[in-house]
Amino acid sequence: MIDVKATLNASEEKMEMAAMYFEDQLSHIRAGRANVAILDGVKVESYGSRVPLNQVANISTPDARTIAIRPWDKKQIKDIEKAIMDSDVGITPENNGEIIRLGIPQPTEERRKELVKQCNKIAEKAKVEIRNVRADYKEKLKKAIKDGLSEDNEKDAEDELQNLHDKFMKKLDATLADKNKEIMTV
Repeated sequence: MIDVKATLNASEEKMEMAAMYFEDQLSHIRAGRANVAILDGVKVESYGSRVPLNQVANISTPDARTIAIRPWDKKQIKDIEKAIMDSDVGITPENNGEIIRLGIPQPTEERRKELVKQCNKIAEKAKVEIRNVRADYKEKLKKAIKDGLSEDNEKDAEDELQNLHDKFMKKLDATLADKNKEIMTV
């Protein structure tokens, strides 16, 4: 017989994973403010292997429009610049021999609208994932009736599953609204 509590916990965990993935994806969208997360995908050629940028340099944001990258080995400045240019960051690095600076440009109104659309698409994917989790676990609960779970328990579990679904949908909507507000703020 199915353990209802364990099933609900598993469904909540999967919904939580979808919400975390959504938040992670949003952090990579450049909204006109300096955010070191946009450099997470940058890999640098270092001593014969490709490593993440944060393993060869200190990355900081001295102000809202600048990202500063201070390599631990100054000989690697050219490699870091090349890695940034080859990545999809879309910002040309400037260096003074010690520090590489990335100036974050102010996005145009049109670009901000594109970013909002991009965020909405990511949110829709996350919502579909949460709905799929709900559907999968609802199906498991229905099958559990055949295995001896009472209909009352199944109905209660289904209600709880719906509550989890609603909670995560509200969380996604709130996160999306915050990100859209951040993007549209000049």
